[in-house]
Amino acid sequence: MGTYGENSMKRVIQESVPGKQVTIAHVIASPMQDIYERLGIDDKGAIGVLTITPYEVAIIAADIVTKSADVQIGFLDRFTGSLIITGDVQSVETALHSVNDTLQNLLGFTVAPITKS
Repeated sequence: MGTYGENSMKRVIQESVPGKQVTIAHVIASPMQDIYERLGIDDKGAIGVLTITPYEVAIIAADIVTKSADVQIGFLDRFTGSLIITGDVQSVETALHSVNDTLQNLLGFTVAPITKS
């Protein structure tokens, strides 16, 4: 077995383990047309943006938003935890509140405040 001398290097392994959290919950009330085009989604009014960890919970969030308000899924990525929804401003806000409430109260998540621009 070898010994560690003054000049030997130590190996450190770091691992990132995301917590149970909603990291972004944002409403874009009046998006520019260019945003819809770049996202590849139809212009349906407001846009709601969610990012969630663990990433697979974006699937649960998609289910919650479509059952709680008149919104459509614009984009869902279970590999990054991203969810984009569209609908009128009130419906998008209602959907985001439903996700925050359900994930916090049912699954013990830490949630982000819903912001709006």
